[in-house]
Amino acid sequence: MAAPPAPQLRHEVELAGFTTWKVGGPAEYFAEPETPEELEALLIWGRQQGMPLQVLGAGSNLLISDQGLRGLVICSRHLQGAQLDGASGLVEALAGEPLPTLARRAAKTGLAGLEWSVGIPGTVGGAVVMNAGAQGGCIADSLVNVTLLDPGSGEQRVMGTQELDYGYRHSRLQAERWVVLKAQFQLEIGQAAEQVSQRTSANLHKRTSTQPYQLPSCGSVFRNPEPQKAGRLIEGLGLKGHRIGGAEVSEMHANFIVNTGNARASEMDALIRFVQQQVAQAHGLQLHPEVMRLGAFPDQPAAAA
Repeated sequence: MAAPPAPQLRHEVELAGFTTWKVGGPAEYFAEPETPEELEALLIWGRQQGMPLQVLGAGSNLLISDQGLRGLVICSRHLQGAQLDGASGLVEALAGEPLPTLARRAAKTGLAGLEWSVGIPGTVGGAVVMNAGAQGGCIADSLVNVTLLDPGSGEQRVMGTQELDYGYRHSRLQAERWVVLKAQFQLEIGQAAEQVSQRTSANLHKRTSTQPYQLPSCGSVFRNPEPQKAGRLIEGLGLKGHRIGGAEVSEMHANFIVNTGNARASEMDALIRFVQQQVAQAHGLQLHPEVMRLGAFPDQPAAAA
């Protein structure tokens, strides 16, 4: 095996601490690059070894198997930095920049368009891949382009919004191998920083007062089957508080599944499947998860607990 790049790789690292759900088994190899150069070196090394690759950001909207992930897992959460131009409204941020931090900085600069994102516990890179959204806004609304790295060839490419096939919590990046390096946004200028900051704070207050921030979660579990709302469908079936092991449908918001302290990924997965079963039987609707499963999970539906 070729010598690993700096930063030194770590072996068999438990991934539960790198996800907002606090579940998941070990990564065979794991690294946290702090610069684009370190990221590129890790991608080259992984390619030379012929290893499977998975990139994590803040670990939200992810359910990692209890068996963990083979190959190389890169966490980009330390790949931070952003430049904001108050005159033009252009913002460029590295993939690991926390979305709430960017939203607050934009507001203080008097740039509008990211107020909705202040309560989302993710990074710019993850938000670009998932087309994260809340309260009527989403990443695609203000995104100009994304700089990507191809882990197979090392090629760097810039893709505009139109090329990314954005839809509701969807982008083509969810099915392709490109790794997000940075993103550029066009925000609105000409507003008072105090007003933008007030809207940002109001959005955060609304989220924290209506969603379960006290226990580990991944955010909203299911996409809304418009015009229906997933949370209302689940609540209407009396499933708030329903548990499988340490996984529980939140008493506060039914579209959240929380870790009550000792949950396993298999229990999270089982509860997701159980909720899907119940909604399908009662309403004939298939709820589609926003959360991405990584690693091995059983295919069979879960039995009721």
